[in-house]
Amino acid sequence: MLTELRIRDLGVIADTTLVLDGGMTAVTGETGAGKTMIVEAVELLVGGRADPVLVRPGAVEAWVEGRFVVGDEEVVLARAVPASGRSRAYLDGRMVPVGALAEAGAELVDLHGQHAHQSLLSASSQRAALDTFASVDHGPRRVAVDRLRSLDEELTAAGGDPHARAREVDLLRFQVAELKAAALADPGEEAALAAEEDVLACAAEHREAALAAHAALAGEGAASDALGQAVAAVSGRSPFAELEARLRGLAAELAEAASDIRTTGEHIDEDPERLAAVRSRRQLLRDLCRKYGDTLADVIAFAVDAERRLADLEAHDQRAAELQAERESDAAVLAGAERAIGAARRNAAPALAASVEWHLRELAMAKARFEVAVGGEDAGDDVTFLLSANAGEPLLPLSKVASGGELARAMLGARLVLAGGAPTMVFDEVDAGIGGEAAVAVGRSLAALAAAHQVLVVTHLPQVAAFADHQVVVTKDERDGRTVAEAGRVDGKRRVVELSRMLSGQPASATARDHAEELLAAAARQRGR
Repeated sequence: MLTELRIRDLGVIADTTLVLDGGMTAVTGETGAGKTMIVEAVELLVGGRADPVLVRPGAVEAWVEGRFVVGDEEVVLARAVPASGRSRAYLDGRMVPVGALAEAGAELVDLHGQHAHQSLLSASSQRAALDTFASVDHGPRRVAVDRLRSLDEELTAAGGDPHARAREVDLLRFQVAELKAAALADPGEEAALAAEEDVLACAAEHREAALAAHAALAGEGAASDALGQAVAAVSGRSPFAELEARLRGLAAELAEAASDIRTTGEHIDEDPERLAAVRSRRQLLRDLCRKYGDTLADVIAFAVDAERRLADLEAHDQRAAELQAERESDAAVLAGAERAIGAARRNAAPALAASVEWHLRELAMAKARFEVAVGGEDAGDDVTFLLSANAGEPLLPLSKVASGGELARAMLGARLVLAGGAPTMVFDEVDAGIGGEAAVAVGRSLAALAAAHQVLVVTHLPQVAAFADHQVVVTKDERDGRTVAEAGRVDGKRRVVELSRMLSGQPASATARDHAEELLAAAARQRGR
């Protein structure tokens, strides 16, 4: 609910802060005192049009701030309206687009009167309200819709377009054949081929290197001779016993290395055909990597995926037939669910309309007709609330109702029947053109609505104000040659004085005060207090 409202330099209001409670709050005051500025302030908080004419003359900008409590959380909305330029919107201290403020405000406040920010004016809200009234179960419809969406996605993934599927099959067959012909098995094949190509390409040079190395190790006067001389020099001498063993080991290892070098060199043959084959294979692998993956491992993985996809597509016709049969079955389920929703809506619409009409008669709209039109397809998603406020007038959508008072009373009548709605509801002009028993009925209805919502009502009727849990009075005064309006709560004797003013224009009249106290007592009795 709205717990605090700060208004600065808006219309005739210079600077005022209201602390509000739950239940019903009546906003009263003399004509021209600035009561409507309270409503204007709330409308600005929920994203209403920011007209610079609202800025108090001489001020740089108007400022409105509202603190809302929702459960255990607190939300602060604010709006700045400059005398020239674009307005600014704030949500919890952060600057946001006006649209974001409107979105947040729609969850917090419903304005009823001549205002655009009324949730029940939207088609989606009217449909949702009827569904709540009719206890419509949307579960089967949602399940069927989700199932159809999943089947459509599967059909598309399997190749829903036969031409696209044929093109993909041809491409995959070519790719699979090309990759199968390449006989890829080892991700390390390219590295092995590179090493083999190096050997084949430089066979003569490799053999010459082997001969030279062998001669250096085992030829006449080579390393083996020098190592043999060293062994002979220290042989049998005790200080060199350990070193002698090491030298003999080196001599054996050197002889083995020389033999291996000779054998390796002798086995290196020039093979132009094999060299050509290796180079051709390496080029093929490079071409495949260019088309199917960065590495040979990627290409092998692509081949596996391509074979699987090709198998799926080649089996498409059978799977598509299965999917299509499932789809037709689920489409029939969806159609049945939508017929059930439409039937529930159409059955409940007259009862909802009759309930609202009953309340409208209580609200001084004896000749009003209210209708809930359900059109569209089987589900009846096209729901429209229609109102004829007076005898002989055509039924029109609520959004087309011209009179602010009639629209506000129609909204009040609907809210008394429907569950839900924003936690805070503001009514303006709801008592326009009525009095007497009708005013008492309006007050009683607003009080009933306040059992489940915070209700703020701008009123000039004491019969309505008497039903409020709290009363805020807007007064105006002249300071330094300028009119200044302020708003403050009244209770006890001060509230009796305000009701006396509203009754007779003479707040000091003892008779008027007696009448005011009588009104408060009667309202309390009707509310069961």
